Amino acid sequence: MSPMLNIAVRAARAAGRLTMRFFERVDGIKVTAKGHNDFVSDVDRAAETAIIEHLRGKYPDHAILAEESGAHAGRSKAGSQAGSQGGADEFEWLIDPLDGTTNYLHGFPQWSISIGLRRRGRMELAVVYDPLHEELFTAERGGGALLNDRKIRVTQRRGMEGALIGTGIPFRDHLQLKVYLPMLEAIIENTAGVRRPGSAALDFAYVAAGRLDGFWELGLRPWDFAAGTLLVTEAGGRVTDLAGSERYFETGNVVAGGLKVQREMLQRLRPFLGPDLPA
Repeated sequence: MSPMLNIAVRAARAAGRLTMRFFERVDGIKVTAKGHNDFVSDVDRAAETAIIEHLRGKYPDHAILAEESGAHAGRSKAGSQAGSQGGADEFEWLIDPLDGTTNYLHGFPQWSISIGLRRRGRMELAVVYDPLHEELFTAERGGGALLNDRKIRVTQRRGMEGALIGTGIPFRDHLQLKVYLPMLEAIIENTAGVRRPGSAALDFAYVAAGRLDGFWELGLRPWDFAAGTLLVTEAGGRVTDLAGSERYFETGNVVAGGLKVQREMLQRLRPFLGPDLPA
């Protein structure tokens, strides 16, 4: 494990300990609505602070893009703004301190901590940690993907027949939901079914580990999937936007899976591209 990945793992575990401390007594957690069906809790904020403190302690010059507190420039570039592709800073950490907040607040056991690192816009390392089940998914560019130090690979399924597919149902934008539902109908045909667990970071990790054959979702934010994309690609899979390009950081629309399943998913989804749904 490289020094940077080691620090990211320590940061994720620190956040994991904090989230576990409150998971059995969520009724006492202060919750604020950020938007329609979009919530943030004191636990999200505290976990994010813990992660940032770990990363800043070792890498003060790195930029940070975090779900709750937004963009932070590296300290050597105070006053500059870290953009979605790394900004003026060479390194940028993308942090989701509690992916699946709604699940967490309902006691539903599917949530995670996600930390990714980009260098000049290219993903270099990934950590997705599920503290409830003690599962740590990690990846470094060129080094493969691991689950608790064991190598993982995407499935080698030849197509969509019998495939188990993950998804995320749009919950912020009801107009997006109208576009999504016909896509769901097209995807589910001849498969083993579609699952919507509620933590995109874990969905990507499950594709990397072969638990899901594919996954797609619309309108994600960079911190939702940054780490997950590297997990999937390092596990031998492919991640694109709906048009089959790698512009998903711009669009927020992602399709991931083993090579043949991902290709067939794109074929089924492309007819829905248009003015109401850019790639």
